[in-house]
Amino acid sequence: MEPKLVENLQNSSGQTLSTLRGVVLCRCGASNNKPFCDCSHSLINFSSNNNNKGQNPTTPKKIKKDYKGESITIHDNRSICSHAAYCVENLSSVFKLNSRPWINPDEATKEEIIETIRKCPSGALSYSIDGIEYKDLDKREPMITVSKSGPYLVTGDIELLGEVQIDDNASKEHHTLCRCGASNNKPFCDGTHNTINFKDDKY
Repeated sequence: MEPKLVENLQNSSGQTLSTLRGVVLCRCGASNNKPFCDCSHSLINFSSNNNNKGQNPTTPKKIKKDYKGESITIHDNRSICSHAAYCVENLSSVFKLNSRPWINPDEATKEEIIETIRKCPSGALSYSIDGIEYKDLDKREPMITVSKSGPYLVTGDIELLGEVQIDDNASKEHHTLCRCGASNNKPFCDGTHNTINFKDDKY
């Protein structure tokens, strides 16, 4: 039997993934067939409940702060941040982790800020101009990207089903889902994969 191509699922290099098992993705981090589930969750007694084990202590709950500049206001939703650090790496003049406040919208042009916010995979960053908030900036085709040793990057308005409490302030177009099993904000990524040194060398 030939491996079945799975639509709307790719690895971090943009290559379409195939599988004999269908699209059942690992959430516990223990599968030997990552990113696909091999039922290892039952062997390690994985729980989708959130607790202090493996918790990233910097993960607050439902905190959205506004940083007002002269031409643009940046909104930062800490409750869904995956700590990918794209903002810090792309626009360090505005996003400074060791400063207070850590965001200063007047340190770059409006266009530079918008371009950086568009790269935020978790949807934690959005912006407002003249009182109108923009958070779902792109309307992409549905796609799940398996990031290298990191979360599932979900784009294109893929609806989450099950007992999931989605923050009203969160983007519906894009978000990041935990695949290391240790996030304290499941099913969303909170950056704990970095803390526990989660590795998936294949993807």
